[in-house]
Amino acid sequence: MSDLAWVSPEPQRRRDLRWAALLATWMLLCAVLAYAITPRQPLAATRGPLKLAQLLPHEFRGWREEQGAFSGVINPQQADLVERLYSEVVSRTYVNNQGDRVMLSIAYGQDQRDALALHYPEVCYPAQGFQLKSTAKVELDTPFGRIPARQLETVYGARRYEPVTYWTTLGDKVVRGGMNKKLAEMELGLSGTIPDGLLFRVSSIERDSPRAYALHNRFVVDLLATVSPGLRLRLAGLP
Repeated sequence: MSDLAWVSPEPQRRRDLRWAALLATWMLLCAVLAYAITPRQPLAATRGPLKLAQLLPHEFRGWREEQGAFSGVINPQQADLVERLYSEVVSRTYVNNQGDRVMLSIAYGQDQRDALALHYPEVCYPAQGFQLKSTAKVELDTPFGRIPARQLETVYGARRYEPVTYWTTLGDKVVRGGMNKKLAEMELGLSGTIPDGLLFRVSSIERDSPRAYALHNRFVVDLLATVSPGLRLRLAGLP
């Protein structure tokens, strides 16, 4: 007889079965949790569509839309991409009583999860041949609060100098992209909500960037003071 004791394989099989059962239970719980936190209710459906073309004024506080003239508003994205990403895009040029021109472009999307997220000017402008000379985070001062925004210096062919000021929203909150956007998206997702959002961009043809940015800020203040509080909240996250 061998000196080695015989060991039954039953205890090992029972341990394997327990581990398999625990793993299956864990996978089931993960699947249930993933289903539970997957957003299904579009935020846009709970508060109605955002009809920018109808809601944005054509004239306000000394500004008027330039009708019938070549606006020069750059749309730095291809038409098929715009159609897929956004529910509505409004582009207008406004001129004030002093002859200053500001180009406004607002792109609104009803689904702003990562796969359908807004595309930022830092990417879109260079893709259309612009040089990106500088970019900076700024806070725009308004009577209703401060807007976290970005300002870019762009130039096309050493001739068209176009300073840009823009921000993006997710739901009713301004986000700067990256982790800030992801955290806001997760917060809405935990409530089962699919976030909408927009990109609000103003620019002007101007070599003097500080003057252009001051003009942008004044335009934004005048526009936000004119629209309804509800639209102001959706445009800039301000009450």
